[in-house]
Amino acid sequence: MSVVVIVGAQWGDEGKGKIVDYLTRKAEVVARYQGGHNAGHTVVIKDEKYILHLIPSGILHKNTLCIIGNGVVVEPAALINEMRGLKKRGITVGDNLLISRNAHLIMPYHAALDHASEKAKGKKNIGTTGRGIGPTYVDKMGRSGIRVGDLLTPGAFLEKLKANLVQVNFLLKNLYKAPTFRAEDVFREYMGYAKVLARHIADTDVIINDAVTRKRNVLLEGAQGTLLDIDHGTYPFVTSSSAVSGGACTGLGIGPTKINAVLGIVKAYTTRVGSGPFPTELHDKTGEMIREKGGEFGSTTGRARRCGWLDTVILKHSCRVNGLSGMVITKLDILDGMDTLKICTSYAYRGKILKEMPKELSVLEQCVPVYEEVKGWKESTLGIRDFGKLPKKAQAYIRRIEALIGVKASIVSTGQKRDELILIEEPF
Repeated sequence: MSVVVIVGAQWGDEGKGKIVDYLTRKAEVVARYQGGHNAGHTVVIKDEKYILHLIPSGILHKNTLCIIGNGVVVEPAALINEMRGLKKRGITVGDNLLISRNAHLIMPYHAALDHASEKAKGKKNIGTTGRGIGPTYVDKMGRSGIRVGDLLTPGAFLEKLKANLVQVNFLLKNLYKAPTFRAEDVFREYMGYAKVLARHIADTDVIINDAVTRKRNVLLEGAQGTLLDIDHGTYPFVTSSSAVSGGACTGLGIGPTKINAVLGIVKAYTTRVGSGPFPTELHDKTGEMIREKGGEFGSTTGRARRCGWLDTVILKHSCRVNGLSGMVITKLDILDGMDTLKICTSYAYRGKILKEMPKELSVLEQCVPVYEEVKGWKESTLGIRDFGKLPKKAQAYIRRIEALIGVKASIVSTGQKRDELILIEEPF
């Protein structure tokens, strides 16, 4: 039996969806512990591409139980659309999908507040997806949130909704000059969602812990990356939840002593979406080439991702705060054909060399990457399934990453498809 956490080790978009899908072949339960439908996990099976937003990637395996944990914020319309889209493609979505009754609901006014707040900030906006994720977590922490379980008690739901709209409508009308909401309209809409989702709502913390007690293999997946974590990321340019491995415990109701391994997903280069500091960002033809070749456009929003060289300063930070026991290197094939690669090993800041990521945003914004150059490889790595068959220089690149961050690679992904990877060490 193993309980394995999958976590993004950079700014997200590292390819977690494919790895969760691959590892699910040995897992009986796959549970998502944070984030909302702003996340996008892409899985390619043969020539079919599946883009998942709220539902764990394990749904593509019909005998796997998929759980949306209490740490996730749920937009019911988005979830139902995702469920229906999968069903149309022949994917079973029934008793194999459960939603924590303690997960918080994204309400229409959360998205309205998100858009209005970002617009008011002007050039200082954070770069959110505008889907109401942040405002929902604000209400959760402010103890005024509405939970998934409230859908099952219409009277309590309506009472909470009316109480929230007093403040929400005041802000929308007077501060943001935006349209307001009628409680009756929102109530009617959400009771319609309740009819569809009721059969999926459950005490998921009990179910997960029961699976652990019965010695089942359990996979816990996050959505965004470590550098977007609310506490350990590049604040305030972060998401609003705990994306690190510790978030799996609070976001699912499972104790830390139950976790056996933490795998960090590391893209062979670095990307990030939205605003915020990015020391190794490339503003040249190399950065553009990586973006185009790697298809670095958001699977949820379509936004172009910022691209740059691999940054081991942030990776060491990720190793520490997540307690990584292994890593998965993805998109190695995107670097095929390059003469020289660069790896950031430290930062230069006002005449000093920084080996650790500075916590202050003002400092990180002024950091200049210090690079180590390594030789690239001309051969293709696409689809290779044996580490020994990789070009020697590609092998050397991976070994150098391992040495710099102190964590061994368990898996190397060499393409988009499900079976295009090298298994070095089995996590389960």
